[in-house]
Amino acid sequence: MKFIQRLGYYLSGFVVGIIMLMFFLGGKKTSCDWGLDARVLKNIRTKDRLVSDEALSFFKENQIDTSTISYILETGDIDFKKSNIEAKPCKIYQVEGEVNQQQLGLIFENCDSTAVLKRAFNLK
Repeated sequence: MKFIQRLGYYLSGFVVGIIMLMFFLGGKKTSCDWGLDARVLKNIRTKDRLVSDEALSFFKENQIDTSTISYILETGDIDFKKSNIEAKPCKIYQVEGEVNQQQLGLIFENCDSTAVLKRAFNLK
């Protein structure tokens, strides 16, 4: 069998496989959160979130809506160098994101059943 024929068989099987995946997974809420950053952010998003008084006062002072928390958890990144993933009983993560040309940092205490926003601050 020539190389072109093998390549044709491979590509046709690949396309059929992709179409089948799109058909079976198309209507479901599936996600491919394989990276460490994405898995931690998804973990925080799925838990009950509590906001500390310090973080609430920051949002009030800077006239930022608390829905920004959800937006940053969707689009932001975790700075693992500034996070404490060895902390007990809850790991501490610094999530950074941009909202309205403003760089914000959020410190989350990620426990078993809740994620507590301890502090919010400007990064500049």
